[in-house]
Amino acid sequence: MTATAPDTAPAPAPAPEAIIADARERIDALDDRIIGLIQERMAVSAVVQQTRIASGGRRVHLSREMEILARYRDALGKPGTALAMTLLELSRGRI
Repeated sequence: MTATAPDTAPAPAPAPEAIIADARERIDALDDRIIGLIQERMAVSAVVQQTRIASGGRRVHLSREMEILARYRDALGKPGTALAMTLLELSRGRI
């Protein structure tokens, strides 16, 4: 005895509006996570700065910032540098 597949039509493709709405929800969720990570990064950076200053060091470590800029540039291209600059400014303030 062999089983046969039921005679069903393929499900219709979702409407473009539904695809867009779903993608926007995912983007919003990703943005919430990114914002949370940036806030966490800012808090960790504050600990580093406070510890460095308390031990007689400078608030900003330029060679470390250059490493961060290069990391973002290598991963994301030229816009990555701008993103890293913004993250650095958020984390340490303007210099």
